[in-house]
Amino acid sequence: MGLELYLDLHSQPCRAVYIFAKKNNIVFEFKQVNLFTGQQYSEDFGKVNPLRLVPALKDGDFTMGESVAILKYLACKYKTPDPWYPADLQRRARVDEYLAWQHMTIRYQGCRGLLPVLTGQIVPKDRMDEAVQDLQTAIQIFEDTFLQDRPYTAGQEVSLADLFALVDLVQPVGTGLDPLEGRPKLMEWRERVTRAVGKGLFHEAHEKLMKEKELFKLIDPKSPRMQQLAKNLQKVYK
Repeated sequence: MGLELYLDLHSQPCRAVYIFAKKNNIVFEFKQVNLFTGQQYSEDFGKVNPLRLVPALKDGDFTMGESVAILKYLACKYKTPDPWYPADLQRRARVDEYLAWQHMTIRYQGCRGLLPVLTGQIVPKDRMDEAVQDLQTAIQIFEDTFLQDRPYTAGQEVSLADLFALVDLVQPVGTGLDPLEGRPKLMEWRERVTRAVGKGLFHEAHEKLMKEKELFKLIDPKSPRMQQLAKNLQKVYK
């Protein structure tokens, strides 16, 4: 049995895994998990990842979840080119530093704005304003602390840290908000990373995201599956 990746490309970490595998010519079978219809709660998917989260990986009899762990596994197994997960100890540590920081900052804040769409509930303006401000604060930390004056987060070449940051900071664009507007330095960084990934591959991975406005119109927030998803998200993104 070959490598199987369980993905929904509306998800930022799923897009990171998809882009990385495609960019590095890693052969895999794409297993679609539709989060909006609740496929993550199916019995079959539970056998792959009992945590009910995507992305997930199945490599023969070996299964695992968690996007950062999956990408490190793929980088090591397939010996991908050095810039992605650097062999140099200090550059690798810089990548690991960002990957350890991002999931409760850039990713967390970037997802809070989706709650009104998924729950069907009106979120008070002060809470939404707070969510936007918290995202901008996290972005400022990314620019000042992680990117600094370098072209990429780990130095002169693109890495997994840049890939994760890219997919997270593109996520709000699907709902009509560009969080990098008015930040020329970061907009230039985004363009560099997009070129490094390959514009064709970037657009392929983000095609569904850019159609989210149309998708959200079809979502029934009162359906049992969406109520369960909303309930889970509300626990996380208070």
